Amino acid sequence: MVNVYKVKEVDLKGRVIEQVYRGETEHDIVQLIRSKGHKPVRIEAEVEKGQDIAEIKVFQPKVKVKDIALFCKQLYTMLDAGMPLITALDVLSIQAENKTLKAVIHDMATNVQKGEVLSTAMKRHRKVFPYLLISMVEAGELTGNLDSVLDRMSTHYTKENRINSKIKGALMYPAILSIIIVVVVVFLLTFVLPTFIGMFESSGTELPGVTRALLAISGALQNYWYIFLAVLIGAIVVLNRITATIGGKRFFDNLKLKIPVVGDSLKKIATSRFTRTLSTLLASGIPIIQALETSANVTNNQVVIDGIEEVNDGIKTGAVLSSLLKRVGVFPPMMISMVGVGEESGALEEMLEKTADYYDEELETATARMISVIEPVMIVVMAVVVGFIVISMILPMFDMYSTIA
Repeated sequence: MVNVYKVKEVDLKGRVIEQVYRGETEHDIVQLIRSKGHKPVRIEAEVEKGQDIAEIKVFQPKVKVKDIALFCKQLYTMLDAGMPLITALDVLSIQAENKTLKAVIHDMATNVQKGEVLSTAMKRHRKVFPYLLISMVEAGELTGNLDSVLDRMSTHYTKENRINSKIKGALMYPAILSIIIVVVVVFLLTFVLPTFIGMFESSGTELPGVTRALLAISGALQNYWYIFLAVLIGAIVVLNRITATIGGKRFFDNLKLKIPVVGDSLKKIATSRFTRTLSTLLASGIPIIQALETSANVTNNQVVIDGIEEVNDGIKTGAVLSSLLKRVGVFPPMMISMVGVGEESGALEEMLEKTADYYDEELETATARMISVIEPVMIVVMAVVVGFIVISMILPMFDMYSTIA
């Protein structure tokens, strides 16, 4: 268990100062103070104890992009105001609202206090902090511009969170409509259809082939629902394993980019993320090869990642970046043109930033267009499926009436 200790110590100039330390035992704190050449005067254990990172529970909240953006912004503000890093981390560990991030920052503060640099402490929590942020913090430490890097990353993740919100908002309606379709179909097959069929069979009416087929499906759903559930879960597991491989991810990413309207939106999302990340990395002094590779990984699209590998090979031979990016086949012509202008004018970072801002705005229009296409298609699918079931229930009625007549 990591505990919090309030300490009075004498520094190298003979001044009595107060500090806050974190450690497992009082002996560890004494050793830490003496390692700096200071003399401990008084050590008091605080009532509040720091949470050890090992105590983070599986079901604690996930650290989201907006949490990372807020972390960067708050840390930048405190460092820019002249606050020491360890003190800033202490403050953040107290006021962080996300419990997982609170525990992680607490652990980072402990490790920084023991002599680690911030980027090394962050590497202990790769599942919480993105690779991009860790790399940028490391670069900021090397150049002495950690505060400005954190400010830049705060802006980056704020805009990334805005993109994610737009995507989630666009997918919300189709997702809800899909659930409604499934629920309605299952309800009709398992509750409504059997009621009608029982009435038809008691009257001696011969059921049409379509109705008998639906009745068989209805019976299977009622009697063997666990098999359907197992097949569904199995399909999801298999699909996840396939997409976890590079080949499988490449196939599905390429397929998604070719879907009408949807593919266009996905290209704009990839372009926005790629250009914004590349601009941030280049402005921070990251080499172009490394910056391109990291930017491609941020898009999470294997087609882009494969294409950028070829771009890097071309750059090593001295080829022009804009012409190489054109070969990727994902980025829009305007983005290629802006990169070309940036190369010629020597303002590539600024052009990339402007391109990212443009496609952020275009994304809103693209998602609205995507919804306008998906919505009527799903309504038509729902109408066809439900209509087919209803017609299958009505057909025996006509046969029953003709028999009575």
